[in-house]
Amino acid sequence: MKKNLSILFALIGWFAVLSQLYLALQNRATPVPEALVRFFSYFTILTNTLVASYFTAQTTTNDKISFFNRKGSLSAITVYILVVGIVYQVALRSIWNPEGLQKITDELLHTVIPVLTLVYWYLYEKKNQLTWQLLPAWLTYPAVYLVYIMIRGHFSGFYPYPFVNVAEIGYGQTAINSLGVLLLFVVLSSGLILIKRIF
Repeated sequence: MKKNLSILFALIGWFAVLSQLYLALQNRATPVPEALVRFFSYFTILTNTLVASYFTAQTTTNDKISFFNRKGSLSAITVYILVVGIVYQVALRSIWNPEGLQKITDELLHTVIPVLTLVYWYLYEKKNQLTWQLLPAWLTYPAVYLVYIMIRGHFSGFYPYPFVNVAEIGYGQTAINSLGVLLLFVVLSSGLILIKRIF
């Protein structure tokens, strides 16, 4: 059952990421190299790629050597993709209205895959894999991501999300928004640890 779900979820994940890449290149307003850099500057894309890679690893690698089978890795990835889904539903869904393949891809990336990952986590994460000491390490990925988009945005003028667009909302509001998202990471991480420790 676990392997079958991993295969199915990996296929869904790669379809969503590759479909979004196709659409991004088809609708690009910049040269291909810049379009690719911008594509991989979205936390949504990076995290969905991480999720797809995780599920792929569950079907092809040895549990003892796989990076994705380190203690707490499934919970960390689940937190990341849940943030993708929640932030999109709360802050981004209302600002555009995709159609056709873009709508399908959009729902997969921001709704379906977060839910599937949470279900997989509930079924297969082990209680003894989770400790409070893991929480700071889980925050490394989003922290590095924020530093990257701030530095690149400063030099390129491109910020992937409106709530971190320093050019439009300023550093003060960007800092407030970033702290809000960081709090969401902490709350979700703590929640997953508590759920597994209780149940």
